[in-house]
Amino acid sequence: MKIKIKVESRRFIIPVPYAFLHLFIGLLTSKRILVLVNRAIDKNAKKKFQIPYINRDDLKPLLRELSKQRGLKLVDISLKDGTEISIRL
Repeated sequence: MKIKIKVESRRFIIPVPYAFLHLFIGLLTSKRILVLVNRAIDKNAKKKFQIPYINRDDLKPLLRELSKQRGLKLVDISLKDGTEISIRL
């Protein structure tokens, strides 16, 4: 996955390996992390809501399909000030 950010005259390209996505999914689906995040939301948020538990096995097919769709552009944004953001698999 490549994240391209163009701000004024600078351009940044950030490669994100799929291993980092798997690591992020592992953290996202961790029960311990979820409990900590929900406690922080309850304590600090004006509106109360809970982030539901997501099973890791449910997200594995999604990552498998994303890895097969190389070159697919997920996000392509151009702002009025010239900032451009593009995320491509």
